[in-house]
Order: sequence, then structure tokens, then C-alpha cells
Amino acid sequence: MIGVLDLSGGLAVHAQGGARAHYGPVRALAGRSIAAGDATAIARWYLETLGLQEMYIADLDALRGRPPQRALTKKLTALGARVWLDAGLASVESAAAAVDDGIARVVVGLETLPSFAVLGEICAAVGPANVVFSLDLRRGEPVNARGAPHKGQSVEELAASAAAAGARSMIVLDLARAGMRRGVDLALLRRVRAAAPGVELAVAGGVRGVSDLTTAAAAGCDAALVATALYDGRILAGDIKTASRPATKD
Repeated sequence: MIGVLDLSGGLAVHAQGGARAHYGPVRALAGRSIAAGDATAIARWYLETLGLQEMYIADLDALRGRPPQRALTKKLTALGARVWLDAGLASVESAAAAVDDGIARVVVGLETLPSFAVLGEICAAVGPANVVFSLDLRRGEPVNARGAPHKGQSVEELAASAAAAGARSMIVLDLARAGMRRGVDLALLRRVRAAAPGVELAVAGGVRGVSDLTTAAAAGCDAALVATALYDGRILAGDIKTASRPATKD
């Protein structure tokens, strides 16, 4: 499991339905109040209380075309987690700069990707093991960058194109499900798994609890990005340890 931190204006905010301009600061962690939007407190909670070793940071400022929150991201990375950074990285230069800042895995999202040729260039420059492709969706439909040549491709075609470009890891992220407690789209996950059978597959958006982690794994997922179910206390430290145990697959 990978803990999620959505950052906006220097604060950790609670993603809800993809309406980024309206996200409010996180104020409590499993019933314990924190200073509104204290990203460091959340990151330490992930690491020290929940025992999570990986953290996904979404720089919502950068994703909206504003200056990236680079100093805050570096501060959080220094706490010791392996950080996945989604900050609108869409060039070799931006990806390399993130790696230089200590980011373990750069996330290249469909919503800002100019072309799969660029994804291939990024994979070649920083190493495919350090690149994660985010298949960004809204209500199951792809969210493409304006003018992208791959606009109009199906979910399966996009997943296959990302794998062919060199991405070894992929996130299936439905923004409309983020923070909405709607569960995960299992049929969609199965379609993506069939289209890109060799990639590490993670789901993001909609995880409500342990049962969703179990069903997502059965649909072919290797990991899950989670925030709301952790903030609400519906997934606890003990659940994470149980879910992290190796499972036997037929």
C-alpha cells in the first residue's frame, strides 16, 4: 500500500471527486486532530504509525500549471519514504530534476503527456524502473493532454502504448472516484491488466477499505494508492500488515 499526499498551496488537502480547486485541508488522521493541512505530520504518520515505506505525492499546483512545490516535496522526501511524484512531469528535463531531488519514481500522467514518444524518452533517460505511467481517467474516460496525438485511443490502447514506450509500472487513477468512497472499478482494472500484462499495476481512487484491497488484488493489482480510507481510520496499521503479506496466486 502507498500513502497519498495531495499538496496545494503548501498544504495537504483531501481529494474529493477530482475538483481540485475545492479540496480542503486535511484536519484529522484516524480521529486525531492535526494542524490543518500539515503535510509533514501526515508523512510522519504514514511512516512511523502506519509503517508505510512508499508515498505518492501529487503536486496539484504543478498539475494546474503553477510553480511546483519543490521545496516542500524535497522536505517530505527527506523523511525517508520512497516517493512517487506526480507533478505534471512531461519532459526529460523535469523528470531528471525530480530524480536529482531524491524522488524514487517519477509519475508521468496521461493528462499532461504530450506523446508516448516523450514517455519513451523519459524512460530511457532516468531508467524505466524509475518511471510510473498514470492512466488518468474521469468516470472511466481518459483525460488526455490538449492536442495529444493519442487522444481518442481506448483505455486498453493507452495502457498498451505506455507499456510499449517502456513504462514498467502503471497507475489506474479515476479522479471522479478519489475521496468519494465509491469503490474501485474492477472491470476496468481487468481490462488494463489484460492490455498490459507485464507491468506493475496500482489502483488509485475509490478504495474504501480492506475488502477493496482484496478485490483489486484479485483483479490483477499489485498495489493501491490510498488516502481517504486511512484518514477515516477504515484501514488501520494492522490491516496494512495483513494486506502486505505475500499472497499465493493460482
